[in-house]
Amino acid sequence: MSLVWDYDKKKLQKSKIGKLLLLERDVNYGSGRKKIKLSEVKKNWEKLNLSPRRKRLFEVLIWGK
Repeated sequence: MSLVWDYDKKKLQKSKIGKLLLLERDVNYGSGRKKIKLSEVKKNWEKLNLSPRRKRLFEVLIWGK
């Protein structure tokens, strides 16, 4: 994942890759007070770059595998 700490969120929301980077950042580091849509996580699951342990935890929580 490329770093998106110093970014213009409005510009990133306009592109697919930008939306994916923001979703990945929210999953990895927390989204603050906003909720992350489960449907977005499921739709982009294979594209998300998560640590192996975190990915395994989310697989258990989301799909019960």
